[in-house]
Amino acid sequence: MKAVKKKRVKETRLTIPDLVILSLLAEGPMHGYEVNATLENRNIRDWAPVSRPQVYYSLGKLTELGLLRVSSSDSPSAGPERRVLETTALGREHLADALEAKSWVNKKVHQPFLIWLALSWQARPRTFRKQLNSRKKILEQRLREERATLEDVLTEVGHPFHEAVWMLELTVEQLQAELRWVEKILKSAAKRGPALHASKKKSGRG
Repeated sequence: MKAVKKKRVKETRLTIPDLVILSLLAEGPMHGYEVNATLENRNIRDWAPVSRPQVYYSLGKLTELGLLRVSSSDSPSAGPERRVLETTALGREHLADALEAKSWVNKKVHQPFLIWLALSWQARPRTFRKQLNSRKKILEQRLREERATLEDVLTEVGHPFHEAVWMLELTVEQLQAELRWVEKILKSAAKRGPALHASKKKSGRG
């Protein structure tokens, strides 16, 4: 029976919401309401697409697969949202397996801003500067928020050698780098010109 369940899990694709929930419940038992509250309190939805409906869908799916189980602290009279679940040994094993996938480090993500930038040679000059200034304001706001979050996490964790700290440090450095780049382009935007040796075979950009 156990071998059959393992085979079924291998044949079932675990999504990002599935993996995030497995990780959260590996920390300790929670019910669905607590999972949603934790996602909000830790700003997890800033970096992982886990909606409220997905939480309950994943809880049911993972329980059926044997990757989650009802905790001993669960109350029999609790409703679906208050059903206390925890990650099983099989769940931790498959979470660890999923984290070995090469797609985590080599998958390309299409970023809307980069797509806009590639097409921006068709934009009106005023629109180009307006969009860049909007991007600058967004980056500045996000940078303030991420720095504040980093300070809170450092206080909570108590040391800088933790994945939550590293993730936030990376985010802060990426925001700082892009902000410097946007400021540089805003200063030189008026000098923008077409490629001197454009090739239609190599690129569709001007």
